[in-house]
Amino acid sequence: MAEGLSRRRLLQAGTLAAAGLGAGALAGCAPSGASRTTLQLWSAYAPAPQQDPNIVAQSDWFLDRLAAWNAANDRQIEAVYIPNYADPTNTRIATAFASGTGPDIFLISPGDFLRYYNGGALVDLAPYMTQEAIDDYFPQALATRRDGDGIYGLPMEQEPLAVFYNIPAFEEAGLSEGDIPTTWEDLLELGRRLTGGQQAGMVFETTPGYYQNFTFYPWIWQGGGDVIDAETQVPDFTSDAAVAALELFGEGVRSGASPRTLPANGDVVGAFTNGYAAMWQSGIWQVEAMRQNAPDHPYGVFPLPAPAGGEPTTVLGGWAWCVNSKGSDPEAAARFTVEVMGSMSAESINAGADWNGRFKGNIPARQSVLDAIGDDDIFADPILQKFRDEIYPTGRGEPRYPPVIYKAVSNALQAVQLAGADAAQQAEQAQRAIESYLETYDGGDLL
Repeated sequence: MAEGLSRRRLLQAGTLAAAGLGAGALAGCAPSGASRTTLQLWSAYAPAPQQDPNIVAQSDWFLDRLAAWNAANDRQIEAVYIPNYADPTNTRIATAFASGTGPDIFLISPGDFLRYYNGGALVDLAPYMTQEAIDDYFPQALATRRDGDGIYGLPMEQEPLAVFYNIPAFEEAGLSEGDIPTTWEDLLELGRRLTGGQQAGMVFETTPGYYQNFTFYPWIWQGGGDVIDAETQVPDFTSDAAVAALELFGEGVRSGASPRTLPANGDVVGAFTNGYAAMWQSGIWQVEAMRQNAPDHPYGVFPLPAPAGGEPTTVLGGWAWCVNSKGSDPEAAARFTVEVMGSMSAESINAGADWNGRFKGNIPARQSVLDAIGDDDIFADPILQKFRDEIYPTGRGEPRYPPVIYKAVSNALQAVQLAGADAAQQAEQAQRAIESYLETYDGGDLL
């Protein structure tokens, strides 16, 4: 995957709320695209202007799906490429929805789900699907796009996090696979040992945003904690597990195990090939990035280490296709989305296998697609097999917290990690902010 489409860049969408894409803005807008005769699918993929072969292949995947639909249906659909699709400074999507010209079909991550769902902007796709197709989705993949029996987005992939390690950096320090850390204490100690000169030992995300929160959640879960208890929907950010996770990120910087700023402009490939980082918490998308841009550079991955007495846990992100309920023809858009992403037809399953197994290297969101790929194509790579067989089974779906909750967590994390603030105090402050918000919250469940 090219740097311009990295998960880190795409997931920094949280501050779109500042651009006015809140529930009120969505609920109050006029019907989107009502004057369009051709439906539009907005994404960061197609039609791609870049010359990178991998980006072009991903773009062609989208264009092939559209061509097949357009050849068989009167209602035509076109792809619209949105540069910096989820960049916090890009207000195009927010402005489009607010003005009633939003896309008919669009891609969102779980972190954006409630903003659209609570605003009444999403079509329930369940009536267009068979029960067999619904059951084909892995529950954790579909749960973050559901409310009750309704399905408001069809995930096309799952993206677990792990720690990538730079084998030349390990070898230079006299380390081998036997030295891979399995506990937080070992991880920080190894990070300190590998830090020196221009090289960072263990890189945690430092830039505030939805992506940093995304990378932070599994460290809470490993100790049995959470931001919001999934069963009771009650805030739980003052638990010992949440405070410990905050302290982990703070201690990383204080001890010198992790840097205050990201090396090499946040590019894992460049950091490894230029000796800027020894270990980096990142996601499965980096496997394809390494294959495309540094195929001969040796590296490995290992699961996120757990605290003493905790359980290895990761977080699962990924894009989902959603249909705009205020679009010019929501029914046609829904039928197209289900035909491509949520059908038990051979065409739908093969499309999923091509996307995840040939062009993207992600864990599929459906059992049939995972079976169709097997160990073929990209998944012949032993590192991807490690993601699939060892890391992914420990995953939980990315939370879909509204902006106020995201910001409370982000403020606490930034204060502890980079300003040296007390973790327990910051957790309590965030807890109060979340409790205050939830007193008047009226929307979908906070998974």
